[in-house]
Formats: sequence, C-alpha cells, structure tokens
Amino acid sequence: MSATTENAQSTQTQRQAPPSVLTEEQLVGYRTDGFLIVRGVIPASEVEALAAEASRLLGRTELIDSDNIRCRWQNHFETGECRFDCFDPVIDLSPVCAQIARSERLLRLVGDLYGEPACLFKDKLIFKPPGAKGYDLHQDYISWKSFPTSFVTLIVAIDSADAQSGATEVFSGYHQQGSMTAKDGLYHRLPEDAVDPARGKTLDLNPGDVAIFSGYTPHRSGPNRSGQWRRLLYLSYNALHDGGDQREAHYAEFKVWLQERYAEYGKTNTYFR
Repeated sequence: MSATTENAQSTQTQRQAPPSVLTEEQLVGYRTDGFLIVRGVIPASEVEALAAEASRLLGRTELIDSDNIRCRWQNHFETGECRFDCFDPVIDLSPVCAQIARSERLLRLVGDLYGEPACLFKDKLIFKPPGAKGYDLHQDYISWKSFPTSFVTLIVAIDSADAQSGATEVFSGYHQQGSMTAKDGLYHRLPEDAVDPARGKTLDLNPGDVAIFSGYTPHRSGPNRSGQWRRLLYLSYNALHDGGDQREAHYAEFKVWLQERYAEYGKTNTYFR
C-alpha cells in the first residue's frame, strides 16, 4: 500500500468518526472519580414525553404485581408499607424509553468514555414515589462470567433529584479498586464503613441532565422525603469489545437468577410479564 493510499484511508476514517461529546476535562474527571454529570443532554420536549410515558406506564396495573419479576418494590421509610418502585426492564414496554436509551446522543456520550462504541445492556425506570426508602450502599457489578467489566450506568433525570428526594449518592475513586465484595455471582450490600463519607457526592440533577457512573462505583440513595415523585430512567451500557450487544442474553439470564433468589425466600410463584 502506498503512503498516499494509506493517508487517504486515514483521512476518510477521521471524517467518518463522530466528534467527541465529552471534553478532555470531563473524561479525566470520570476516570479519576468514577462518575460524571452532564447538564441539559435531553431537551425539554423529550423530557416531557418521558414524563408522560412514565405516567402511562404507572397505569399498567395488570403488570404491577409482587410476583412479576419485572417489578421492584420499596418500603415506605416511615410506615413500612411496601410500594411499587420500578420496572426492570422497561424499553420493551415503552417505545419512548427505547428511543432515548438507544439514541445517538447517549451512545456517543458513553462511547466517549470507552473510546469505542457502546451497547445497551440494561434498562429500568425507577419511580421513587414519596416516602420510598431508597437503596443501601452497593456496587452494580455482579461477578457473573457473562457480566461485562465495562458496565456503566447512565441516569436520565425526568424529575429533579436532590438529597431531599433521595438522589443517588456516589463515592469517588473507589471504582479503581474493582469489585469490593466476594466474587460469587451474588448481590452484596457494602458495609457503611467501606467508604469514606467525605468522598460522597449527591447527584443533584435537573430534568434533562444525565449522570454516569462506573459499575464499580459504590453508591446508595436515601428516602424520598420531598412529597414529589423522583422518576429517573436508568440505562446501563457495555463497551463493544466487552461482549457486544448482549441485552437479550443478559435478561434471559437475569430472569432465571432472580427467580432462584426469590425461591430461596419461599417465593416460588414468580413469573415475567
């Protein structure tokens, strides 16, 4: 191959490569801290469509059942009442959520972190109604053989999120340690003393903002004390080289895993719908 041909192909590749969405400062910050907030990614019209879609989905009462493993539940932090909290997965129920999850803007944003294309791995819509307790300290990474180590989660804010409404709190730098719990394929809560509270950062978000954090970043959320809903679309991705498009395979495995976990507590009538 001549130098001229080689240079022409290099120039063509550069022209085909999409421009970066993130700045070098943002990339360095993510690599250092394990999380990143990007403001105003989703325009107001699309946030409104997501809000309307979340309301529509909440009306799918035929799906909201404690035996349906698509549904997640949270106790009220004061009364202990068990309340519906989340659809996981959600994009098969919602073309609006699916379009956002696979939109070029989000795929390019996550792809910038990887330096290669990103693939949607997981999706859920968390409603977090007033009083919902929140989630204990944990990492999202689970040590299945099939689970991508490049796993990251991107939050799309439909409603405002802050400490009062139980926003996600992340702890910087710990992602560099990898998995902080036993690699036995099970979910593990982290003890509170596993992180330094001074390294905590509440992901304060306005509608349309997004936050991204590594699957190894410890995080938690407090109760929703605001009296308002705190709806967030949680989208998780993996790098192309790390298994490619494996969302369907993941959920097939995830459903079996969940049913086995429920059965351990005597809940044997579960199904997916």
